[in-house]
Amino acid sequence: MKTTGIALTLAAALVTAVPAGAFVKDGCGDGACSDCHSLSKKEAKTLLSDLVHDVLAVEPSRVPGLWVVDVETRQRQRMPVYVDFSKKFVISGNVLELATRENVTRTRAIELNKIDPSQIPLDDAVVVGDPDAPRKVVVFTDPDCPFCRKLHPVLSQVAGEQPDVAFYVKMYPLKKSSRDKARAVVCTGSAEVLDAVMAGKAPDPDAVCETDQLEKNLALGRKIGVRSTPTLVLPDGRVVPGYKSADKLLELLSPAGKKAAAQQKTP
Repeated sequence: MKTTGIALTLAAALVTAVPAGAFVKDGCGDGACSDCHSLSKKEAKTLLSDLVHDVLAVEPSRVPGLWVVDVETRQRQRMPVYVDFSKKFVISGNVLELATRENVTRTRAIELNKIDPSQIPLDDAVVVGDPDAPRKVVVFTDPDCPFCRKLHPVLSQVAGEQPDVAFYVKMYPLKKSSRDKARAVVCTGSAEVLDAVMAGKAPDPDAVCETDQLEKNLALGRKIGVRSTPTLVLPDGRVVPGYKSADKLLELLSPAGKKAAAQQKTP
């Protein structure tokens, strides 16, 4: 997920290298930083009133010397920003934990933007895996997106290894060149047609019909925060963008998988 705002990513990451005591105003001894510093939700709203629509929550950040403030932007996107203990600076951008390469900003943003998966209609989706599987993952994909094509065979692999998971593939053609391929999938509802177009093959012209389903999918995606392809909506409502290897996808689906969505390394 790309985080917008004041891009001070490197500065935010480097803060992790500074000892916590360096941020304690006038000195506080050996106690916790919160013993000397506080930031209420009301105060955060005042500080950020010209920058955001609303402040949702405030708590000490994992980064010494910063509070993490969950905000709703004027575009109604939820994201974390960081306010320093002097209350003079706000940082909006990716904070990386050096030891694990975890993008802690992305982890929190994904949690803040969880949705109710039941609001996604599945009538037009093509199922990869067992339709009776109890756990459903919705995949918004574009037949002409290289990363979508790379992900497609991974879905079958994971469904084979995790039989309680099925993937519901919905056409989300951001590229105009992929519209006919997407229509062919929607019009036929065929897994064979899906496999063919995801392999780069042109659809049979007879398989292409007139349908408004693609426009409905695009409108739904904009509503729930699908900004790129591929994007997965996990059973717990996390909206996770980007290609994932089989290992990463299995990790996301595991009980400890919440942090996997934030890895910056190439899957």
